[in-house]
Amino acid sequence: MDEIVAEFIRRTILKIPMYEMMTILKAWNFLSENQLQTINFRQRKECLVQDLVLLCEEKCASLNDAALLDIIYTQVHRHQKVWDVFQMSKKPDEDIDLFDMEQFKCSFKKILQRALKNVTVSFRDAEENAVWIRIAWGTQCTKPNQYKPTYVLLYPQTPYAFTSSKLKSFMPLLGQTFEDHNSITPLQERCLELDVNVDSRIIHENTVEKERVQRVTQETFGDYPQPQLEFAQYKLVTKFKSDLNGGILAERKEPLRCLIKFSSPHLLEALKSLAPAGIADAPLSPLLTCIPNKGMNYFKIRDK
Repeated sequence: MDEIVAEFIRRTILKIPMYEMMTILKAWNFLSENQLQTINFRQRKECLVQDLVLLCEEKCASLNDAALLDIIYTQVHRHQKVWDVFQMSKKPDEDIDLFDMEQFKCSFKKILQRALKNVTVSFRDAEENAVWIRIAWGTQCTKPNQYKPTYVLLYPQTPYAFTSSKLKSFMPLLGQTFEDHNSITPLQERCLELDVNVDSRIIHENTVEKERVQRVTQETFGDYPQPQLEFAQYKLVTKFKSDLNGGILAERKEPLRCLIKFSSPHLLEALKSLAPAGIADAPLSPLLTCIPNKGMNYFKIRDK
C-alpha cells in the first residue's frame, strides 16, 4: 500500500465519529472480525487511526478499497450533502429496460476513462438495488483528486440519478457519459437537498451559503487534518457592568470569574466541523480559531 492510499484511508477514518466507527468498518468488510478485535477502540482517536492504517497496510489495501470506505461513510452521512437529481428519458424506439447493471458498470467506467486520462471510478451496491458510484477527477496532467469526488446514486428501476459534487465543471462530462451509454436524451436537471422537493430558489440560497461556509472554514483551518488536541480552557475575569444602578452585583468590588472548558477526543476537528454542520455561524470566534497559531490551549480573558 503506497503513501497516497494510506493517507486517503487515514483521512477518511478521521472523519468517522467514534460511535459509528465499528459499524462503518464492519460494513466496509475489508478488515476481518479477528483483526478488528485486536484494536483498542477506547484509545485516543489519532492512535486508533494509526493502528487501523497499519492493519490496512498489512492487507495491502488498494485505492479502490479506500474509495469503498469513503462511499460507505458518504452513504451514512448523505444527508449532509446537497444533491442534484437528473431525470433520464428514453428515445421512442428504446426498450423498457435501459441497461444491464454489470454491463453498465463496465461501460460507464470505460467511457469516462476514454474521455479523461486520469480518473478513478468505484462502485458499491446498496439496499433496494441502488448503486453508488464514486468518481475522482483528474486532468490530462494531474492525478485524480480523491478529496473532491463526485458521488452518483443510481436506482436502475427508475429514470432518476442523484449526484453530489464539489467540482461542477465535470458535470457536463458526467451527463455525456450517461448519454453515450444509454442513448438517452439529454438529462433534465433539478435541484434536490435532503430528498425534499422544495423551492429551487431556497436550494440556491442554501447552496450559496454552504459554499460560503465551506470557503471560510477552509481559509480558517486549511484543507488538511488538524493537530490532535483534547481540550481548551478559557478563564474569564471581568467586572459586572450594567446600565441600572444599585443591586448586589453592582456594589461588588471583586471581579467575576468564570471557567469554560471545551473537550473532545479531537477538539480542533470538532471545531472545524461546527459551521459546516450548521451548529455555529462562520467564521468562528477568534478565541477558538487562534488555538493552532498561538500553540496554546489555556487562555485568560480580562477586561480591556
